[in-house]
Amino acid sequence: MLTPTSPAEMAEALASASARTQSITLGGQFTKCLMGGPTAPSDITISTAGMNRILKYEPRDLTLSVEAGAPFAEVSRVLAANNQMIPLDPAWAENATVGGVIATNSSGPRRRLYGTARDMVIGLKFATLEGKLVQSGGMVVKNVAGLDMGKLMIGSFGTLAAIAVVNFKLSPRPEVEQTTLLSFESAALAVAARDRLLQSVLQPSAVDLLNPLAGAPTNLRGYTLAVQYGGNALTVERYARELGSFGSATPMTGADEQKFWRQIQSGPQRFMEKFTDGAVVRVSAPLKQLEQLLAALEVPVVARAATGVSYAYFNRCEAAAKWLGSARGKQWPAVMEFSPQAEKSKFDLWPSPGSDFAMMKKVKHLFDPNNLLNNGRLYRHI
Repeated sequence: MLTPTSPAEMAEALASASARTQSITLGGQFTKCLMGGPTAPSDITISTAGMNRILKYEPRDLTLSVEAGAPFAEVSRVLAANNQMIPLDPAWAENATVGGVIATNSSGPRRRLYGTARDMVIGLKFATLEGKLVQSGGMVVKNVAGLDMGKLMIGSFGTLAAIAVVNFKLSPRPEVEQTTLLSFESAALAVAARDRLLQSVLQPSAVDLLNPLAGAPTNLRGYTLAVQYGGNALTVERYARELGSFGSATPMTGADEQKFWRQIQSGPQRFMEKFTDGAVVRVSAPLKQLEQLLAALEVPVVARAATGVSYAYFNRCEAAAKWLGSARGKQWPAVMEFSPQAEKSKFDLWPSPGSDFAMMKKVKHLFDPNNLLNNGRLYRHI
């Protein structure tokens, strides 16, 4: 395994392998091997783990520049000292690298308020197979005109180039945070409460809906709407008061609240460790179809109820693959997000790539005409 210690060394390593037409496996700490497509056998493996420095941190400007191999958890701890954060909430957060989180476009419960990596990344440097270092964006929030090539790297699973440096727009941590768990006997009542919440003036950071099977491991009954919110003390008091009128409400603060959201964030990791033949399906559906989606799934489901993204946990890959076929008929874009390496080649992980797939293949050919880099990692299609 090659472990470059600088972006220049990374560019040189890629160019050298490309010149020899060597296939390349690219990663950081390789915590996302269960995510996306299979890690195919290759001639050479290159890791970004040696590129792990914080290059520039401006707390007053809420900006950060960090190398791709820096541990996401360690960066988060540095930011927390100044009450700042990158609110992506990725799975495998303790061991994942910044580059891995961005390359897989990982996000979690707070996507509802803060968005995804594309909303937080303001600049990116990447190394190409030609041995070039390309800079896109910079260290200010609005500085890109025209095509932002760096955005192509987000969610590309390392199939186009190697992310070397990432510049972030940071968010301040709320002065106070709290969560209210709302319990309902049916999906219809839970979705109605979700609708009422979204139509109100409240702007929570997370709105997750757990069906009974998803809530059972944490002793939750029925359908649970988990609403996280923050601000000053008066703002939090208002949230708790108004949410209390929605139904059976249980407020959570401090260690209990943190433990709850850690369990939600690490759900895919814990599930795949327990069910080694299992799979986690990510499915998108219009907000108005959430009740219909929940009715179509007889497995644990955690829905980002305010964004339309849901995660379904299947004990067996075969069952997940079968359900993906039915989702295609309902025009719900879905992928087998997490699955065992040994099973990835047996199933269509991404049944409906979408109308922009032809353009994606053209972009892949421009960056990697010989299909050398992480071939197949984008759900076996690229």
